[in-house]
Amino acid sequence: MEFRILAPTGALGAGFDADAFQRGVEARPHVIACDAGSTDSGPAALGSGTPKLSAQAVTRDLRLLLKARDTLQVPLIIGSCGTSGRDAGVDWVAGLTRAIAAEENLRFRLGLIYCDQPAERLQKLYDEDRIRPLPNAPEIDRELFARSRTVAMMGVEPIQQALTDGCDVILAGRASDTALFAALPHMRGAEPGLAWHMAKTVECGAACAIPPSANGLLVHLRDDHFDVTTLAEGSRLTPRSVAAHTLYENADPFRILEPSGALDTTHATYEAVDEQTVRVRGARYVPAYGYTNKLEGAELVGYQTVIIGGVRDQVVIRRLPDLLPFAEKYFEEKILDVFDGQVDPGTVDIDYRLYGAGAVLAGHEPDELDPAEIGVLITVTAPDQATAHAVSTFVAHASSHLPMPEYDGLVSTLAYPYSPPEIDRGPLYRFTLNHVVTGVTPFELFRTTTEEL
Repeated sequence: MEFRILAPTGALGAGFDADAFQRGVEARPHVIACDAGSTDSGPAALGSGTPKLSAQAVTRDLRLLLKARDTLQVPLIIGSCGTSGRDAGVDWVAGLTRAIAAEENLRFRLGLIYCDQPAERLQKLYDEDRIRPLPNAPEIDRELFARSRTVAMMGVEPIQQALTDGCDVILAGRASDTALFAALPHMRGAEPGLAWHMAKTVECGAACAIPPSANGLLVHLRDDHFDVTTLAEGSRLTPRSVAAHTLYENADPFRILEPSGALDTTHATYEAVDEQTVRVRGARYVPAYGYTNKLEGAELVGYQTVIIGGVRDQVVIRRLPDLLPFAEKYFEEKILDVFDGQVDPGTVDIDYRLYGAGAVLAGHEPDELDPAEIGVLITVTAPDQATAHAVSTFVAHASSHLPMPEYDGLVSTLAYPYSPPEIDRGPLYRFTLNHVVTGVTPFELFRTTTEEL
C-alpha cells in the first residue's frame, strides 16, 4: 500500500514556487492538502474576521491548486480558511473558489465545513462543566462567550465525512493542521502512527527544509515508513531538520495531542535517503479515552494609536527609565484636564517600549544593556479610536521634550521619523480561550454544506 500526499505550502497565499509544485503534481499524489491559517499572528484575525493574507495572494495559490486538482481528479483539502477559520473565512475562500472555477471552467463538488460556536451553546457547555482549561489558560466566566468570537478546532472526522460524501474540494474552518493531511490515508487504512507523524511533518510545507521556505513537500506513505521529499530546487532535508519539526508549536516533541488521541514519537527514527528525502519510522498513535475539541476565542478590548521615536543622547537614554513613570502620572492628570473629567484615566493605557534596552523581554533581560541608541514605541490604548488619538497627540508632544535634570532649558528627547507622529493602529483584540470541550462527538460542534460547481 502506498499513499502519496502533496503539501504545496505551509500557508495558502504565502506564494509557493510553481515549478516545485508542478514536480509534486507530476508524482500523481492521491490528495493535495494545505493549511490557510493559524493563531501565530495573534488574535486580530479571529477577533475581526479579517484574513491576514490578501485576496490577490490567496487567489494566486488557490488557482494553481484547483487546476492541479482538476488534472489529477483527487481531493483538495484546505483548512483554517481566512486565517482564523471563522465561518466568514470559509465563505471568503469559497467566494474566491467559485470565481476561479467559473474563470477556468472547472467542475467539482465543494464541501464547506463551519466551526463558529454560538454563545448559547458555549454557555450551556460551561454550565455543564464541559469546558476545561489547557495549561496557562486564562480565567473565564459564562458572560465571556457573548463578547468573544469563538471557533472550535476540528479533527479528521468532519473532513473524512466530506470525503465520504464525494466532496472534491473541501474548505474547512479552524482545523488541526495535521488533520488535513492525515484524513485521507487514515480513513483508507494507513497505519495511524505513521499517518499522524507524516501529517505533523508536512503541516507547514517546507518549513522543515534547509533553508525553510513557503514551498512544498511530497510524501510517499507506505506500510512501515514514510518518505518525505522536498520539491524546491536548492533545498534539502536532513534527519535533524525533519525531527526538529516535532518541536514546532509543541512543549513536548514526543507527545503531540490531537482531538482523538496523541502522537507518540518517542521511538521514531529518521534516516537520510538522499539530500532531498528522509525516511521516517516508528511513531505510534494512542487513542484518547474521551474526544475533545479545542476552543479558540478573541474579543475586542480597545483601540490603539502608536507613536514611533528614537534617541541617541546618552543622557536621555540613562534618564528614560526614571522619567517615564513621572510622565505617566502627568498624563493621567492631563487626561482629566483635557477631557474635563469625561474620560476616566483608568480606561486609557499609555505604554512605552524601549527597543534596544530590553523591550522584547520586557524587564527580564539577563544582562545590563548599554545601547548607543534606542527606539521608543509608545502605545496608547483607549475604549475608542478618537480618544486614543486625542491622548496620543499630547503624549507625543510631551515625550519629545521630557524635562532633563542634567540640561538647562528646553531640550529635544525623542526624534520622530513621521509627521504627524501619531499612527492610528485600529482595534485591539485579545485571546480569551485556550480550552477544550469534553464529552463531545467528533461532529457535534461542526456543520457541513455541499454544492456542485
